[in-house]
Amino acid sequence: MEGTGRGEAVAQWEGKKMTGACGRADISRQQGTSDGAARRRPGERARQRVTVILSGGFRVTVEGRETELPGGAQRLVALLALRGRTARSALAGTLWPETDEQRALARLRTAIWRVNQAVPRLVESVGDQIDLCAHTAVDVREQIERSMGLLGGGTVNAASWAAGIPPGDLLPDWYDEWLIGDRERLRQLRLHVLEDISSQLCEQGRFGLAIDAALTVLRADALRESAHRAVLRVHLAEGNLAEARRAYQSCVDLFQRELGVRPSPATSALLASYPLSATRPRESSLAAS
Repeated sequence: MEGTGRGEAVAQWEGKKMTGACGRADISRQQGTSDGAARRRPGERARQRVTVILSGGFRVTVEGRETELPGGAQRLVALLALRGRTARSALAGTLWPETDEQRALARLRTAIWRVNQAVPRLVESVGDQIDLCAHTAVDVREQIERSMGLLGGGTVNAASWAAGIPPGDLLPDWYDEWLIGDRERLRQLRLHVLEDISSQLCEQGRFGLAIDAALTVLRADALRESAHRAVLRVHLAEGNLAEARRAYQSCVDLFQRELGVRPSPATSALLASYPLSATRPRESSLAAS
């Protein structure tokens, strides 16, 4: 009985050694790994925190220190960070669409190996599925969670309104076709969040911060009419009628020049009771003088 108990204990300990650092067993992968990473031993320190940053450019940090990855490995990590767990064939087809399936899968294996050389066990496999380690932090995922919370009825702290706004577009220097949908989704989410922040700050009487948020949206997309309305609402709420009229006329001129149309009735209605002629002479009057 004593021998049996001891054998069971050894078997349990061996099983723990074969469990990945992220909490999911992948015995076949670890047995075949060639990255030189030691298996987890009793008393070994917990896995270091890895962060994947996609806003403004690609970066991977381990405990705050940046780690370099080759191009193909970067794209694998970025795609997993955006899409989550994905089948091998789908990953290979997305990353190397111009290559036949077998060669694409071979490139995928190489990319996984290179990632795990730089950051051991960052990419893991569960059957035919590939994913980042469950403990990996991804800036875009956190931004989406905060944004959804705010748009779902959350309130903004005027002292730190910009904290949840990403510093730039999603991987702006990459031109991969698979990024188009994700990039547009995050851009739209960011602009809606900024407009919501502007509205909340305006209601709080924080007009300086509110106009800054609204103008940030306008700078990102000058033809976004909802951003023009956000600017108008702040000026009107603060009592700056002349500023509101100038902003409206700027919108009118821009839309006429770029689109050949006037702003929508929803925008024009904001200044319906304050005609532009009251503060801005007509061109004919200026010419006559």
